[in-house]
Amino acid sequence: MNSEITKSIDFLLERAGPVIRRRLHRDILGGLTPDEDARLLEEIYALPYYRQVLDYVKPDGYIGSGMHSWDHWRGQVLHATPLQDGECAARLLSYYGIPKGSDIVRRFVAALRDEAILKAEFSYIPPEVTRYENRFEGLNSGNCLAALIYCMQALLGYGDDYDDLRGFQSISLEGFRRVKGLSSLDDILKYSNTKKPVAYIDSDEYYPNVYTLEYLAYTSGWRNEENVIMLADALNHINEIMKPDNSLSIKVKGKYYAPGMALIFPIRALRVDLVDTIMYRRLLTEIAMLGVGERVGVIRESADNVRAALAADGILRFDIKDAKSKRYSPRYIEYPGAYVDVRLESDYTDKTAIDCDLTYWAVEFLHYIDNSIL
Repeated sequence: MNSEITKSIDFLLERAGPVIRRRLHRDILGGLTPDEDARLLEEIYALPYYRQVLDYVKPDGYIGSGMHSWDHWRGQVLHATPLQDGECAARLLSYYGIPKGSDIVRRFVAALRDEAILKAEFSYIPPEVTRYENRFEGLNSGNCLAALIYCMQALLGYGDDYDDLRGFQSISLEGFRRVKGLSSLDDILKYSNTKKPVAYIDSDEYYPNVYTLEYLAYTSGWRNEENVIMLADALNHINEIMKPDNSLSIKVKGKYYAPGMALIFPIRALRVDLVDTIMYRRLLTEIAMLGVGERVGVIRESADNVRAALAADGILRFDIKDAKSKRYSPRYIEYPGAYVDVRLESDYTDKTAIDCDLTYWAVEFLHYIDNSIL
């Protein structure tokens, strides 16, 4: 174990809840016995958010309604809580470390691979019918329903065992190869002939976004030194050529859609005095999960800042005072979602809970760097 995080680990073992303690033993410290694993899982199964997800499991195994979908439709409330959305439910199961062989995960993944079930699940409001029919449009840039469905399976531990998903691995890698060869985003942009021109790429254009990155982070079949070096170089290139005011839409059958967090802006290194994006730590974690180590400049800079922040007592704290940072403070994360950081502690009324979440993130982040491929 890296001696620089010993104090952090001692703090987490003493103060953190069952999700963090189990992930810490399972993924970082090792030596988790079957009895201890079962005991921690029972604590996790009793957590209120997990109990909510159980309420949303349908007879066909699907969880909730839709995926990254409407909360309301023409006055009808479609999601009683965000966890009634398929993507949010999948994220909670993944973040809580619910075993891939458990009944709830196994049946959910089976539903995500059953065309008849999916067609029925995405027919409850008219826009979802169209969305399902067009589910592969935009796959090469990760901007479609199919990409979401594939990514959620990867998060649940099933990203390497299915032909369609292995094909998405190749697509995800190709997007990063594509951006590596650009001199600027303008190389691939087109502009609409509308009164107010829209900057767009066609639906079959390759380009990376947070879902193709996340898919690679949670899978292993693509991993070799050549691919990891390519990803590291592509991520560095993004920070070299992208501008903070870039704009991009995806053109699908004559309509323009906002992309699902395409990587068109510089990626920010972690600072404890600034939180100015809605998905701050999670993006850095998933880059580190690729095995790129400190070959990626933003990871190297973030790691230096994390080590400095932990040096005093092993606890990561954010010192954020400006209004924008407060708006995106991790203190206000409630539910897992598409564009928020990960929260593992269930009760933020405990004043140390957010310290546990941030400190576990720091320990995990440094662990990925210390065990990188490069």
